[in-house]
Amino acid sequence: MPLHDERALFEFLVLEGAQAGLSWETVLQKRNNYREAFDNFEPATVAKYTARKIERLIANPGIIRNRLKVASAVQNANAFLAIQKEFGSFDDYLWSFVNHRPLRRKRGSPVPARTELSDRLSKDLAKRGFKFVGSTICYAFMQAVGLVNDHDPLCFRYQQLAKDGG
Repeated sequence: MPLHDERALFEFLVLEGAQAGLSWETVLQKRNNYREAFDNFEPATVAKYTARKIERLIANPGIIRNRLKVASAVQNANAFLAIQKEFGSFDDYLWSFVNHRPLRRKRGSPVPARTELSDRLSKDLAKRGFKFVGSTICYAFMQAVGLVNDHDPLCFRYQQLAKDGG
């Protein structure tokens, strides 16, 4: 579903980065722990995390305890806030990559791991200071937040999303 909630967009971005190199199931099983550990993914709160808070997160068995991934969530929160300030919202920034309308997969076309669009988004996010935003992560993020509807056109969900603008 097309997602436009700032907090939820930040949550998906952090979780996609945490998933890098792991199964999505691993992250989903820890999602509630992440919400608790990361103050419900409030970007302004996460942006203020100190080195001491990061150390507590790394010791938390309920999340993926990779130092680089935890630190990237804090760095990404600051970059997220900078985009909000520049564009009015992260939502406006993000959806501008698809002219504010979800892209739809054509019948019979394969579901890619990355695209030219995810390459562009990845490069732009990295230029703005984001970490763990490679093209494959960005494409999965784009799918998760509805920028891309990769359901097969014959799938009932594809049609539901198309009716709702997705």
